Amino acid sequence: MQLVKQSYSGIVQAVAGLGPFARLAERAARSAPYGLERWAASLLAIHDIDRMIALDLPWWNVAATRDVEAHLRAHPGARVFEYGSGASTAWLAARAGSVTSVEHHADWLRKVAGKASSFDHVTLWHRDLESGAYAAAIDESDDTYDLIVVDGRERVACLWHAIPHLRPDGVILFDDSGRSRYRSAIGTCGLAERRYFGRSYCVPYPDHSSILRG
Repeated sequence: MQLVKQSYSGIVQAVAGLGPFARLAERAARSAPYGLERWAASLLAIHDIDRMIALDLPWWNVAATRDVEAHLRAHPGARVFEYGSGASTAWLAARAGSVTSVEHHADWLRKVAGKASSFDHVTLWHRDLESGAYAAAIDESDDTYDLIVVDGRERVACLWHAIPHLRPDGVILFDDSGRSRYRSAIGTCGLAERRYFGRSYCVPYPDHSSILRG
């Protein structure tokens, strides 16, 4: 699957700037956020943070994204913690009161920082994987959150660290939740899972994201 994704990404990046495709992206940015046109344009934005931010999209399952947006709308000024920075950081910042995002890749984090510089309520942390600091980053304070996003590395460890920091009516967005290596942790974490499978941004095949609630 990874090889297929890499091949697809290379082809898309080669054609995305061509006239018809560029016009699709321009139209899609003004289209319904969960409609087919916006999703189709996201297929041309895989691994392209600028295009994803212009489309105002995270790289998650479409239905799960709608669920997260509804949750944030119901919690004005929501506090968010995110494992794995990217276009989703900007998407969250546009909808939440504060976003703390932790990333293990220093060069990528610098790129995200440039894209998120217009948001003064976004805090970006670099933490390494080997020492366990990445998964444990959320423990650096006693803060609790309305939304925690698990969408980076070490997802099982991140989930266990995240749960004590979840507010009573908070949710966890766990991306790529259909992968077999995550199923046991999700199933035994003590939270109720709503697993979405279907259209997902950036990829032409159905994929999973889950919403976990207490």
